Amino acid sequence: MFGLIWQLIYLVTFVASLFALIEALRTPAAAFELMDKQTKKLWVILTGVATGLSALAVFSGTGMFVILGLVATLIFLLDVRPAVKGVGGGRNQGPYGPW
Repeated sequence: MFGLIWQLIYLVTFVASLFALIEALRTPAAAFELMDKQTKKLWVILTGVATGLSALAVFSGTGMFVILGLVATLIFLLDVRPAVKGVGGGRNQGPYGPW
């Protein structure tokens, strides 16, 4: 039962890390520099390593470094992504914000 809970934690971490990696790849490099959030290359590497570690944990059942990957993923999703998301000038931006 306890092992099943850890497998679920590893799976959720993998999905979150994969989402963060995709978002880091889709975001323009200039947005990171404009908002002083390190570089795109660094965030792609960090989220890529986090995704790899969590995938390894899902398939092997042991995740010694998954917590480090989870921390990097949460920093990206909760701090960096909201800051750089509005910089790109998305398609659905009206004169007063998204619509």
